Amino acid sequence: MEKIICVCGHENPAGTKLCGKCGRPLTEEAKTSKILDMKYDGAAIRSKTRNKSIVDKIWNFFSSVKVGITLIIINLVAASIGTIFPQEFYISVSTEAQKAEYYEQNYGSLGKLYYELGLSDVYSSWWFQILVGMLAISIIVASIDRGIPLHKSLKNQRVKRHASFMKRQRIISEGAITDGDSAKTLNIVEENMKKLKYKVRRDGNALLAERGRFSRYGPYINHVGLITFLAAVMLRLVPGFYVDESMWVREGEMRAVPGMEGYFIENEKFILELHDNETTENQELQGVNVVAKNYQTNAKLYKQTEDSVAGKADNLELVKEYEIRVNHPLQHDGYSFYQMDFRLNEIKTMNFELTNKESGESLGAVSVDLTNPQDEYVIDEQTKVQLLGYYPDFSGFEDGEPQTATPTPNNPAFIFKMTTPEKPEGEVSFVAIQQTIEPNGDNAHKMEFQSVETRNMSGLTVHKDSSIPMLAIGGAIFMIGVAIGSYWNHRRIWVEQLEDGTIRLAAHTNKNWFGIKKDLDSLTESAHLPQYIDQSDDGEDEEKEKEGDSTL
Repeated sequence: MEKIICVCGHENPAGTKLCGKCGRPLTEEAKTSKILDMKYDGAAIRSKTRNKSIVDKIWNFFSSVKVGITLIIINLVAASIGTIFPQEFYISVSTEAQKAEYYEQNYGSLGKLYYELGLSDVYSSWWFQILVGMLAISIIVASIDRGIPLHKSLKNQRVKRHASFMKRQRIISEGAITDGDSAKTLNIVEENMKKLKYKVRRDGNALLAERGRFSRYGPYINHVGLITFLAAVMLRLVPGFYVDESMWVREGEMRAVPGMEGYFIENEKFILELHDNETTENQELQGVNVVAKNYQTNAKLYKQTEDSVAGKADNLELVKEYEIRVNHPLQHDGYSFYQMDFRLNEIKTMNFELTNKESGESLGAVSVDLTNPQDEYVIDEQTKVQLLGYYPDFSGFEDGEPQTATPTPNNPAFIFKMTTPEKPEGEVSFVAIQQTIEPNGDNAHKMEFQSVETRNMSGLTVHKDSSIPMLAIGGAIFMIGVAIGSYWNHRRIWVEQLEDGTIRLAAHTNKNWFGIKKDLDSLTESAHLPQYIDQSDDGEDEEKEKEGDSTL
């Protein structure tokens, strides 16, 4: 694009509003305005000057402040929807069927719709990550689009400015000094500005006093913090970067740890301790009889050695032995194991006796391990029991076939084939708790229930979040940007002594005009400068307020 050549001879990029060297207005809008727009010091902004290619249009879309605000609102709405009902990683079920059942049972038809729409796992959904990514792109593009031109403009600003630039600032002053030696005026101004902690530069008969330039970078520091924060959120999708898994481990059982490849955890024992059953009056009113004192899992964490087969619990070495209690997790290599839930008295083994129904004589005992049931139980050479079917959580018949609701042995049922010397061809029997069905007519033998062996289960949550340090850094950077942008401001005062001894002054700040006027009052008094005026309507209002106060 063609460059704009100023009257002073300086070449400016297309779209520049104020000459980078002398400050002359270059656009019709700037030339006719009473007060110059100093938002970016008149620098050319890419999104305001280019709109031809597809790249320009995409760039302009993401650099738009309206688009950025819209994306923020959409992200906030999407995130808030995820808080209506608990997200999937907060509920202690694993299969899709169990999740669907959980939301429908607990929250009705609205919960069912919530799950079917995928809102139960909002923060890991592809569309939410796209929204977060678009917001991050918008922040990056907007920062580059405006931040780089502003930085260049502030870095290369000149001391001497054209009269048209000086006269179009909000605060201006021009005239002879009221007292003293005019030849020493600039020296007095410089001395006073340095006392007020301004950085002063001089060029011949011109002077620029500047303070708090770093405050102009506050919003861009905010953006860096936000981008860091959003990047940490998106990195949670990287495998191994963020883990939040639930697992159930029975007493005496060893299981592979989800999300922690090569590790196994063993539940040696689950302990539930209760307070003495002496309830207070308050507890009695609330119907509380027993209060838990401790939930504890005595666990051992193992790691596979290098020559182990992935996924198999062989060649393990003990890493850590720990008593996991509420708020006292087992921690290793960035992972934490939390005690989150428990189940008491899950059926582990059911003991039966094969008996003759008529005589009551026992032919032998059969113990069925519900965790690992065998296909056949041999009592002697002529007596055996075959397990034709096992239904851990029997829920009834469908088209004549037994069904199981879950893989957990809550209501176990079996189909046995009993082979005895009297019945070498075998007899089939369906056995459930308080229910026996003999499909081929009355059998001579039955599987008589004797006893059960139970065990407890621990519900553990495996958690790892490598994004926390990054989130903390992003939050800290953001707050630093907020502090810089809120409590500091960029003040500039240009002073030029003309050949006839007249002083021309202009001042600008990005905010806190009261503060810069206070500095100018001190400077005007000490250097005997002509009284400044505020060209804005705000300035006129301030003067009226001062007059009103003095009248009162």
